[in-house]
Amino acid sequence: MAIEKRTPVMAQVGDKATHEVMRNTYMMLSLTLLFSALMAGVSMLLAVPAWISLLTLGGALVLMWFVLPKTAHSMAGLGVVFAITGLLGFGLGPTLTYYLSMPGGGELVMTAMGGTGAIFLGLSAYTLITRQDFSFMGGFLVVGLVVILLALLGNLFLNLPGLSMALSAGVILLMSGFILYDTSRMIHGGEDNYLFITVSLFLSIFNIFVHLLSLLGMSQND
Repeated sequence: MAIEKRTPVMAQVGDKATHEVMRNTYMMLSLTLLFSALMAGVSMLLAVPAWISLLTLGGALVLMWFVLPKTAHSMAGLGVVFAITGLLGFGLGPTLTYYLSMPGGGELVMTAMGGTGAIFLGLSAYTLITRQDFSFMGGFLVVGLVVILLALLGNLFLNLPGLSMALSAGVILLMSGFILYDTSRMIHGGEDNYLFITVSLFLSIFNIFVHLLSLLGMSQND
């Protein structure tokens, strides 16, 4: 039975491909974050109602589940990724308007942005420097996501402030795990399509920001 060995040439080719995926991912992630922020600003200027967020979320989910998998290996996938992140950014407008209207709202939003950036950069740097493989976290993260979603749905009816704070903290921890997991997949060859990685990292950053903002807002109200 022949055993395939990883030659130096194969290793160089693999490393080059990994570096290309990383470069494209972080470039695309930066552009989509800027575009999302721009769309959030447009949404705030237009003073769109809160229910618009549900429509944009639904549209983003449809694009992620049904359109992106079919276009991720073509140029059309770039437009789909910008559409997904733009819709989520536009839907964030009413939330930002609400928090900015609170006393010290500007400081709240800036603190949430800074905290989100620190979490993402810290976790990404740790994974890139140590090159630790976090692929073992996949199953745990999926289970955690299902539990969190069910709890969030349940709290829509219960509306318990304490549970809301706990769930926001849980989402932040879960999304932090996804950052470790996705970054690890990227550097170890678990995912070679930078559009999929970009969307996944964007969603983690987006959710960390939203729930960190929620935690800060609830803390201030208390």
